[in-house]
Amino acid sequence: MKFPKTYNLGEIAQLINAEYVGPEDFPITGMNEIHVVEKGDIVFVDHPKYYNKAMESNATTVLINKKVDCPKGKSLLISDDPFRDFNKLTQYFKPFNQSNKNIADNAVIGAGTIVQPNVFIGNNVVIGKNCLIQANVAIYDDCVVGDNVTIHAGTVLGADAFYYKKRPEGFDKLLSGGRVVIENNVDIGAGCTIDRGVTGDTTIKSGTKLDNQIQVGHDTVIGQKCLIASQCGIAGCVVIEDEVTLWGQVGVTSGITIGTKAVVLAQTGISKSLEGHKTYFGSPVEEAREKLKQLAHVKQIPGIIQKLKNI
Repeated sequence: MKFPKTYNLGEIAQLINAEYVGPEDFPITGMNEIHVVEKGDIVFVDHPKYYNKAMESNATTVLINKKVDCPKGKSLLISDDPFRDFNKLTQYFKPFNQSNKNIADNAVIGAGTIVQPNVFIGNNVVIGKNCLIQANVAIYDDCVVGDNVTIHAGTVLGADAFYYKKRPEGFDKLLSGGRVVIENNVDIGAGCTIDRGVTGDTTIKSGTKLDNQIQVGHDTVIGQKCLIASQCGIAGCVVIEDEVTLWGQVGVTSGITIGTKAVVLAQTGISKSLEGHKTYFGSPVEEAREKLKQLAHVKQIPGIIQKLKNI
């Protein structure tokens, strides 16, 4: 998430009532999660296990719960609860704005686009030319939809990220201030749910086709000309490269990459990154040919046991 203007370290520290390390006029231009941070961004970290990763990231300001040595070229915001204060910044820069209309006044809808009854289009949404938005679709604030996109009934773009911190009193939600970006010539089936980024974008690139009832988690990027069949569940922060095929009921864990032109057969559970140009199957996932050999061997076990009994 980029701020509307450049703020300085002192101003941000005042917003969240935090101590800071670094020049007061140190420039801050945005905030982001660690996997998408850029120069000028704030990243938060609240566990020693991830201190080094945060310090070595592209972020130039680290919101942290302990005073540590500050690397050259970076600044620190010291907080007793970085998770809470990251939420404060999201609330400040991306507050929830209630809409009293089905289509917000500041939404932009391109020529030739058809919007069917009972569609909700939120604040600052941009929809391109020659799209078809079927009945009962909900497009939350700030989403961007390209040209020649079809979105079928009941789909939701821009719901909050599924991201919580466990506390003694229950689960504390990390607020979402990101977007969903749908590029040109994408088809999205009925009943799909595509969550917005926490601070960045959840992106579906040009030419990709989604079947019905697919879940796409926050900050995931799906490449060009992918084919994703019904009931796939894709967690947050996944990178699916170009021309990947996921068949029905594939589950994908967070933070992994699926390489270009990989094919994943139905009901596979993906718990690790996969190389491109191969076919995969099973849970835990393996190359399909090897997995099918293993299953064939398993079928032989009863016969082997019976032979051993007859010896």
